[in-house]
Amino acid sequence: MGFLLQITFKHPLFLLLLLLLPIAYFLRPRIPTVSISGLRQIGQVPVGFWAKVRPVLWGLRWATIILVILALARPQTVDSHGRTSTEGIDIFLVLDISGSMMAEDFKPNNRLQVAKSVIQDFLKDRQNDRIGMVVFSGQSLTICPLTFDYQMVADTLKSVKTGIIEDGTAIGDAVVNAVNRLRNSEARSKIAILLTDGENNAGQIDPQTAAEAAKALGIRIYTIGMGKEGGARIPYNDPIFGKQYRRIRVHVDEETLRQIADKTGASYFRATDAAKLEAIYREIDQLETTRIETAHFQRYRELSGAFLLPMALGLLLLEMVLSQTKFRKLP
Repeated sequence: MGFLLQITFKHPLFLLLLLLLPIAYFLRPRIPTVSISGLRQIGQVPVGFWAKVRPVLWGLRWATIILVILALARPQTVDSHGRTSTEGIDIFLVLDISGSMMAEDFKPNNRLQVAKSVIQDFLKDRQNDRIGMVVFSGQSLTICPLTFDYQMVADTLKSVKTGIIEDGTAIGDAVVNAVNRLRNSEARSKIAILLTDGENNAGQIDPQTAAEAAKALGIRIYTIGMGKEGGARIPYNDPIFGKQYRRIRVHVDEETLRQIADKTGASYFRATDAAKLEAIYREIDQLETTRIETAHFQRYRELSGAFLLPMALGLLLLEMVLSQTKFRKLP
């Protein structure tokens, strides 16, 4: 909770009139003083107190003009009471680590290496969001619960590799795993970002059923299909010849991924190179911008009517009164 007091002008352009005052000052009509100076020179009539202080009348007039200009600019005091709080979103990263993610169609790196690099950059932009991570192939595994410790998430991601879980692509199980981790979240926005290069061919839960569960809990599932069209080369170690390649054809089930996203109110994307994948995560970041709630109360009080105009009127009246007294008479 904070308290701020500031003065602002509703029509600040009127303040430019103040720049004209020096010009007006030098062009002002001069008060005749020849007779007085002449009298002083010949010593016939001494210059009295009231004649000496007569410039006060001009001072009052200039002060009145300045106050009127300030009043035209509409100065206002702003009493501001504010409370700003930030509430992030809960995000589960769901990453495919099946054997096909070793395909090297995102040269010079394979799909998994590129995905990990892009996700690392995505983590750098987080501020108020909790992040968790699920990896999957033939089964799904939660490797990081929801946390604000982005460095821990990044370090855990570095250790991710293919082969730590039996091979396959259990998309439905992975989605349900993330949904189960998000179900008790009190964040206003709960999402999962699913990245895969294949189609559901393992696990116990159908992707459509998993999407229904996410929808029921208000969890959006963004889906990303990764990989170029056609076949891809995957390296393997031959006991005799060392590193060798075999060509496989991996089919990205775009229809299922699109249905999951549509059903949960999210979007489906296709990444065919590293630049496209980076752009996809940036777009998701923009779609799920951190919510900022501000309770802010402001009270404006005009100074023109309450302070400046009465003061200007008072100075004007004072000048008029004084000009009819000894200020206008010779001593």
